[in-house]
Amino acid sequence: MKPPLFNMRLNLVIIIAAALFLYSCSASRKSVNNKDHFVKIETDSGNIIVQLYNKTPLHRDNFIKLAKEKYFDGILFHRVIQHFMIQGGDPDSKGAPAGKMLGEGGLKYTVPAEFDSTLFHKKGALAAAREGDDVNPKKESSSTQFYIVQGKVFTDAQLDLVEKRIGRKIPGYQREIYKTIGGAPHLDGSYTVFGEVVSGMAVVDKIAAMPVDKNNRPLTDIKMKIRLLKKFSGKPAN
Repeated sequence: MKPPLFNMRLNLVIIIAAALFLYSCSASRKSVNNKDHFVKIETDSGNIIVQLYNKTPLHRDNFIKLAKEKYFDGILFHRVIQHFMIQGGDPDSKGAPAGKMLGEGGLKYTVPAEFDSTLFHKKGALAAAREGDDVNPKKESSSTQFYIVQGKVFTDAQLDLVEKRIGRKIPGYQREIYKTIGGAPHLDGSYTVFGEVVSGMAVVDKIAAMPVDKNNRPLTDIKMKIRLLKKFSGKPAN
């Protein structure tokens, strides 16, 4: 027995309406997730504005969560190497006495690696620190520790040597950036890059140049606060 035509039309309307509702919800979630996310890293040396990448959602969301919880308040940039990077996020650094060895602290979880060949260690890149390959073969990231690349400018010959070390070719456009702006290409494919500095690179340079002890800890504590920004008036990263 065939259903009445009216019921068929009614059911069709209901199905279409439900599909449109689900699509709108999905589109709304996608819009929220893919919007630009910015954080401000506040230090006594100045502020650094970082854009978090949507291509690395696990790292993005973890960093946003910690920032919302004000987890980083009072934590130090505990490891600084000029022409390489500045590293922070170790909770054990909060209030740590001078000379204390730092770099092992964090929350009791890791973040799965999110490697993307288009996200690389150019100057200003934000990336996640991690344990070494011997105990961390999946290259999973620290829950809290991160670094910002200062890096250096490379020549073609130097980049050729890096390619031999990492076992792959560096794309042409990335080579040009490493030859002009600089970075740390030997880290590509080993550590997850999940953001980049869009304002305040001079502050990174200033921190990187500070005197350090034998463990590369700045002799003057560089404390941080990290806050989410509702908007950023400058130019977002591409």
